[in-house]
Amino acid sequence: MTKAEIQQVKLRFGIIGNNETLMRGIDIAMQVAPTDLSVLITGESGVGKESFPQIIHQYSRRKHGQYIAVNCGAIPEGTIDSELFGHEKGAFTGAISERKGYFGEANGGTIFLDEVGELPLPTQARLLRVLESGEFIKVGSSKVEKTDVRIVAATNVNLAQAIANGRFREDLYYRLNTVPIQVPPLRERGEDVILLFRKFAADFAEKYHMPAIQLTEDARQLLLAYSWPGNVRQLKNITEQISIIETNREINAAILKTYLPQDNAQRLPALLGGAKESKSFESEREILYQVLFDMRQDVTELKKLVHDIMSERATGGNASEVSSNAYYTPPSLVPATPVENTVPTIIQPIVPSSIPVHSPIDDDIQDTEEYVEEALSLEEAEKEMIRKALERHHGKRKNAAKDLNISERTLYRKIKEYGLD
Repeated sequence: MTKAEIQQVKLRFGIIGNNETLMRGIDIAMQVAPTDLSVLITGESGVGKESFPQIIHQYSRRKHGQYIAVNCGAIPEGTIDSELFGHEKGAFTGAISERKGYFGEANGGTIFLDEVGELPLPTQARLLRVLESGEFIKVGSSKVEKTDVRIVAATNVNLAQAIANGRFREDLYYRLNTVPIQVPPLRERGEDVILLFRKFAADFAEKYHMPAIQLTEDARQLLLAYSWPGNVRQLKNITEQISIIETNREINAAILKTYLPQDNAQRLPALLGGAKESKSFESEREILYQVLFDMRQDVTELKKLVHDIMSERATGGNASEVSSNAYYTPPSLVPATPVENTVPTIIQPIVPSSIPVHSPIDDDIQDTEEYVEEALSLEEAEKEMIRKALERHHGKRKNAAKDLNISERTLYRKIKEYGLD
């Protein structure tokens, strides 16, 4: 498609921006529109994915048919099959009449399944059948019905990760992802942020009958530096807030900063000041697991230290002859002597033979036993955590390793070590 054709599409559907990835997505949507191929649109929440299925529908042979947009994440799991495929009268409590369903209504048109990653697994199986054969069965019916619909899906979920976690069917993913379109997040679109702000400011000025707000240079730099976790939707909301609240129509960085969430302040390069990023963990489980490994390493070092001390004392003489009541004279208190290699004086009191001699090495041995016992308890905790992770992921070691934040090789070794095969 030519740039002029893409520009015409942008004007028709209200798309603002010149980002290369965005332009490529529009180009793909226009090229795939005349076909009946399934399209999967991916991107973060709020980037404007809903514009692309409309482009595909309007430039297809189905443009005179029904276009139905369904938010899969907003429909309860218990009713989504009825919403999509319809139901018979009396199929369940409250089904007082027959219902056609979206796939029946959109016959000859297009269905946009937004947040398709939120579909429950049984519904995914039904959707796969529609994609493969165009057939479906209403809830409470045994009659197979046919439909001719074009399916365009969108998601902000990492479907590859959802497949690995057993939450999304791999075969359905490949059927939906015949043609992929990636919509870039706002933080990667550069100057598009300024263009969008101006467009929203002009729209709200017309809506509320007031002069449009404008940004100073430092405010523009802040706008470009911000990470925009809510993407275009967040930018639009903030622009509307400023348009309504601020009486001064020239907005500087200080004013703009008050409208940006504080928890994202550390993401602004101008405000970082060289601060170091701190290590974060995804969950308390990972923190506990890391602490256990650190404790085990500390215990191992302590055991080695005790062993070294015992070895040094054992080489200094017969430990059984040294009483626990012996006194050690520091080198600073020993009289000067010309004899080389002077050693500290040990004053050994006379101990009756009837009194058992207690050696300080015995204390070391007891302490070592305590460390070994503590290490064993840590090993039991580690074994239990690995066992539970394997149960959670139904024996899938790759997923369990990711859950425990360790490599697969380490997990395999631990499984063999603890006999968890």
